Amino acid sequence: MTAPANHNFPERRGVCPGLSRPLPTGDGLLVRLMPIGTMALDAFAALCAAARHHGNGIVEITARGSIQIRGLNAGSVHKFANEIAALGMAAADGVPVLCNPLAGLDAEEIFDAATLAAALRGALAQQSIAERLDPKVSVIIDGGGPFNLARVAADFRLSAQLANGAPALHIGIGGDAASAVDLGLIAPEYALEAVLRLLSVLAQRGSSVRASGVIAAEGAIPFHDALASARAASATQFAPGGASNLNLSSASSQSKDAIGLHKLRDGSLASGIGLAFGHAEASLLEKVVDAAAAAGARGLRTAPNRALLAIGLSPQEAATFFAAADQLGFVTHAGDPRRHVIACAGAPLCVSGYIAARALAPHIVAAAAPYLGDGSTLHISGCGKGCAHAGAASLTVVGTADHCALIANGCARDAPFGTAPVGGLPAAIARYLRERRVAAANGANHGADHGANHA
Repeated sequence: MTAPANHNFPERRGVCPGLSRPLPTGDGLLVRLMPIGTMALDAFAALCAAARHHGNGIVEITARGSIQIRGLNAGSVHKFANEIAALGMAAADGVPVLCNPLAGLDAEEIFDAATLAAALRGALAQQSIAERLDPKVSVIIDGGGPFNLARVAADFRLSAQLANGAPALHIGIGGDAASAVDLGLIAPEYALEAVLRLLSVLAQRGSSVRASGVIAAEGAIPFHDALASARAASATQFAPGGASNLNLSSASSQSKDAIGLHKLRDGSLASGIGLAFGHAEASLLEKVVDAAAAAGARGLRTAPNRALLAIGLSPQEAATFFAAADQLGFVTHAGDPRRHVIACAGAPLCVSGYIAARALAPHIVAAAAPYLGDGSTLHISGCGKGCAHAGAASLTVVGTADHCALIANGCARDAPFGTAPVGGLPAAIARYLRERRVAAANGANHGADHGANHA
């Protein structure tokens, strides 16, 4: 377990706020936990109780599946850290190494990502390389099932697929499954050394360097060179009769949604629910724990895209759990429009916030719900820092002292195309999304007419 917090609170933004390094934010100190494997129900309930006692009572699950506790202070953070350490929950510190959410349990995975991830974390703990890496550098190890991490970006990603009927690991750098640069295949037994060599490429270039930056400046050659020995050793294993005989079978680059049911190896189910806008009051999560226990779950796991999974249920037990979670206000259907809206803590929880982002979010969803089914993403940020969502969104709203700035297809740091008063924000967002849909439809119709006229 991560060691209790110390007094050296980092000021540099981007530092990953583990228990030992809480991060100052607008609403106090924030700590982040990266759970490993299945959390015991009583341990997760105790974590939520500690969040109530020592923080502001808000618990978040992030886009990557980490747990965040907010509103701690210089005195309470030590008590919180000591209580969590005493629970014995398995949680990672250092370089983030992410596995598919049901690693080791998923009935359809083709490789045990959890075992390799544990070996990598252990190797990193014995070396000083993590101290020479950018705090945001991350590694994904995906076991190849449909409930995967294809949509999550990382500096390095190892994704299992079958090569000549045996598991192999496809390596990509600098993106999600669709955008990462392809570095080819290696055999699993060479994966640990391969990842350490890839991380060394970054460490040699300084503590502010990411894989995408190396690619932009130097191309992929440094990474290909780092993998040369591993790929050479793997080549005959994959294709003993020659490369032309290599028969590949890979998992889909599309990730199965966390919300819903997932088959486990033992024949039971994992039941996924979501936290509306990525957060919940700790007291509500304690009630979810009670519901999971009453349904017969044996534990909980977090998942990317702000989800929580109850492990080990029968179909009837899963239905009971979903009904209870729905009554408590959690997301139980993949099509829930709340999943399209990302909102930071905002005012008054965060002293940096100009608008009550999370209080506004339900009203925005109510007004904009008819226009959110096309994949639109709305980011409601209380200020210009954009803490809740660093990337671009279909529409980003940034609170200011006088109004709300509206940014199309960009992030909180980009230039706005217009403004809206706080009181009129839900209507303004709905109007923007409606007009965008109409414009897109007219453009499609114009294109069709133009093609017909020239046929």
